[in-house]
Amino acid sequence: MKADCRAACVRLRRFILGFVVFSFVLPSHVFAQSTGYDPRLPLDLTKSPFSTYGSYLALSHLSSGSAGDGLYLRSLRGRTVPEIFRIQLFRGDQPVSFTEAATPTLVRLVSAYGYAEVCFSDPATLRIRGKGVTLRLVRVPGIAGFVLKRTADRWEYDAVSEDIRLTLYAIRGELREESRWEQTVAKDLTLRLGSKIGDGEWDFAIRESVESVPAIESFEAFETVAGNGDVEYRRWLATMPKVNAEWQPGANLAAYILWSTVVDPSGEITRPTVFMSKGKMDAVWSWDHCFNAMALASENPKLAWDQMMVMFDRQSAEGALPDKMTDRSATWAYSKPPVHGWALGWMLTHDSKAEPAITNAMLAQIQPKLRHWTDWYFKLRSDSGIPQYDHGNDSGWDNSTVFANGPHVETPDLVAYLALQLQTQAVIAGRLGNPDEAKADRERSEQLTREMIAKFWRKDHFVAIQTDTQATIESDSLLLYMPLVLGRQLPEYVRAAMIAALKQPGGFLTENGLASERVTSKLYEADGYWRGPIWAPATMILVAGLEDGGDKEFARELKLRFCRMALKSGMSENYDAATGAPLRDSGYSWSASVYLIFAQELSTAAAKN
Repeated sequence: MKADCRAACVRLRRFILGFVVFSFVLPSHVFAQSTGYDPRLPLDLTKSPFSTYGSYLALSHLSSGSAGDGLYLRSLRGRTVPEIFRIQLFRGDQPVSFTEAATPTLVRLVSAYGYAEVCFSDPATLRIRGKGVTLRLVRVPGIAGFVLKRTADRWEYDAVSEDIRLTLYAIRGELREESRWEQTVAKDLTLRLGSKIGDGEWDFAIRESVESVPAIESFEAFETVAGNGDVEYRRWLATMPKVNAEWQPGANLAAYILWSTVVDPSGEITRPTVFMSKGKMDAVWSWDHCFNAMALASENPKLAWDQMMVMFDRQSAEGALPDKMTDRSATWAYSKPPVHGWALGWMLTHDSKAEPAITNAMLAQIQPKLRHWTDWYFKLRSDSGIPQYDHGNDSGWDNSTVFANGPHVETPDLVAYLALQLQTQAVIAGRLGNPDEAKADRERSEQLTREMIAKFWRKDHFVAIQTDTQATIESDSLLLYMPLVLGRQLPEYVRAAMIAALKQPGGFLTENGLASERVTSKLYEADGYWRGPIWAPATMILVAGLEDGGDKEFARELKLRFCRMALKSGMSENYDAATGAPLRDSGYSWSASVYLIFAQELSTAAAKN
């Protein structure tokens, strides 16, 4: 009893000392600016992976993981098998059940016999400590490799089949390997992390390395490491948009998702990059990144610029952008819609700082790349003078009913994006002192808009065209309403007819927002990917076009419906249009970004009224 009391007193003193140190280390303005955001946000590891800014490692609770339901250590480096180890707690030789309690900077696994705690000391290094139990890392099926003991307190794990390298350091305690050797690999590999004296305290570090494995000479105390992580996360929260109390719970989750999905430069990834998720969609796609850039633009302009430029860093000689990237690969089978000019134009018009966040030097950097991207469509994706999508995936709306009859489709949304891209090119040319170039871009944009209306407008709606046959495609897909992004560039009769159709009861509009397929369509599916669910990017694009065209009230209503849905269902990849239920990946960064943009705008508007 006395020993327990002494231990409790020690823990209390450590907590108080840590709080005092934390209060002095963290600048006072950080506390002031982060008021409202919760640095101790409870996380559900079944929905939001535990990771940190810059890391390619994550902890997730998977119901259908490679080794069954459980908690997994995962790698986000474009692997065939993203799970590395399943994590279990043992008492002696018996597994024990445990509960998971997670915040943005700490995971605590608690059993009836003891606990284990996990935090990051840096993006490549996990710290794990515990008491009363041992922690077992059980290698998942499908991974081949082995463990090598380098010193008494350092082991190296090399998963050859997935090219994963981890070093395990016993700061306090001992590591035991259990496996059977078969030819060139260790089968049924399990690593046991625990105390040398049974139920005592233990403390380990696990460090990821892409190439050679470093030897670390010393380690800071676990409390120091955890405190440093907390400080860094609070600094991140200080860069988040300020929102009303009504929207703060959703902003808390959105802020964590953006922070935790950032990966450091490595391989194909040339800049700090927000992945779409550290769950299922662990990569960056060549239109998704634009929405993250927009959300970060006002308070974190450098990271925002990195998001805009990361795909352009890998632009092909012909001008194409990769479809997606991980650190290990850039894929080119598909493209993605050219929303980059629209997104950059939005960032320029929403730059409220006295000194522009996007400088002329930055514009000079992106100008030739943006032109090259625009020209690629007209040179290599245009058989009739109007650019086309070769496949539904090129549009970003992979299985939209617009593409139900096969590839090579000319669509008005693609033309609208290119018209806006030309408008942004004109703005850039003007800022860089090239008025003739700016005039030519504007005229080309206006001509392209006229051609779009002439080719695709039918009485009161847009259609698509099958390129090979020039047959008209009638579709109930919301994709055909994306030209509203042109706003005031559209003739009033076109804009009015489209908005009326969007507002029509029983059409696209639900209490949660705009469905991606008309709800009365025979092809509508509640979880049909782009054939029914609500999506953040489509909502953002239409809201921007509505505001530019003057229908600010409808734009506000769509923002409200999206934010209310996300408050209830989290930052999911997409949502059931009828119920608002989350679908697919539950920790998606572009939904987090759109939520933060809308919540900030709604909060700012409320403050003015």
